Amino acid sequence: MNRGFETFFARNMYRRVRDCWNRPIASTPGAYTELVDRVSDDYNWTFRHTGGSTNCLNLGSYNYLGFAENTGPCADAAHQSTLDYGAGTCSPARELGTLDVHKKLEALVARFVGKPAALVFGMGFATNSMNIPALMGKGDLLISDQLNHASLVTGAKLSGATVRVFKHNNMKSLENVLRRAVTEGQPRRLRAWRKILIVVEGVYSMEGSVCKLAEIVRLKKKYKAYVYLDEAHSIGAMGPTGRGVSEYWGVDPADIDIMMGTFTKSFGAAGGYIAANQDVINYLRGASHSTTYAASVPAPVAQQIITSMTIIMGDDGTKEGEKRVAQLLDNSRYFRQRLTEMNFIVYGNEDSPVVPILLYEPGKVTSFSRELLKKKIAVVVVGFPATSIVEARARICLSASHTRDMLDYALKEINEVGDLLLLKK
Repeated sequence: MNRGFETFFARNMYRRVRDCWNRPIASTPGAYTELVDRVSDDYNWTFRHTGGSTNCLNLGSYNYLGFAENTGPCADAAHQSTLDYGAGTCSPARELGTLDVHKKLEALVARFVGKPAALVFGMGFATNSMNIPALMGKGDLLISDQLNHASLVTGAKLSGATVRVFKHNNMKSLENVLRRAVTEGQPRRLRAWRKILIVVEGVYSMEGSVCKLAEIVRLKKKYKAYVYLDEAHSIGAMGPTGRGVSEYWGVDPADIDIMMGTFTKSFGAAGGYIAANQDVINYLRGASHSTTYAASVPAPVAQQIITSMTIIMGDDGTKEGEKRVAQLLDNSRYFRQRLTEMNFIVYGNEDSPVVPILLYEPGKVTSFSRELLKKKIAVVVVGFPATSIVEARARICLSASHTRDMLDYALKEINEVGDLLLLKK
């Protein structure tokens, strides 16, 4: 049924609602952002820019700690790095693409996440899709959460390993898969798996849920497996000092074999990292396609990460990083609690900066987005096939740069739109 509806949606519905996605912006994605005004003369087949723009309250960007700025210490340091190194490396890390700024960044990342060593890459998606195939292969078993990101799914498929899936954040389902894997071994080969890797995310970007890391580590030890943790949405955004779900749940980073994260969400930059023991990092330097075939992180981007991470850690001599992490948590709890009081159905963990509001039907997705845009509020809406047919949603992303007045204005307008579209319980 889903496959048939996907074809129907693409052919008959998507074009009508295309204006709700891929809206161009003309500013940094801060607490406010400039949306480029556009109209269509051919029923959304093409768009024409009018020459104007609309300043909107931004509830859609991954700018958790508010470092998406074009002024301040991060921007100044990145600008100076551009003058010193140029705009790009034009070379992979294994050839001429490793600079002193990359070595400094890798050492800082390792210290920040609590692992012996780290390796950085120019693209977050490729950090998963190009490194998992280097770590896993034929004769290995990769156990994946049902709702893992497309980059993890791509990496699993490219690896050649056997892939099995467990129900989202369901530890009984995970243990059942592990138990069968250990007792039955490889199909038709009568031998044990070479290695078993459990792949999970810290915060799931479409659900706002947080992985049950302590239980996952317990099962990993019980069944002698390994854990690959994707912290794209949790590093910087979860835990008292922003060190991710390991800090949030009080799990020793030494119990997590491979920690992955990206620099796009909390650091206002681009790229990703892998943090692990020194042997794994040394192996990936030679075996990863990302270090061999892709350009390394541009020096100005690396400097942006270094400066923002230094602020988060408090190594700049201020309390700015601590304040931002605390503000994000306060905003996340406040916004989610108010939506719940208004009788919206809200998914996810109470401390997650990702707040999905259930919209139910495809038709209400577009109405929700368009009505809020009239009120100068920019939101991200998600529907089929990214969600099930009846679980379309608005995905609110909160930021430390949002003030209480901004959130109250957004809540007031969302409440009115919720009444208009009959979205409440």
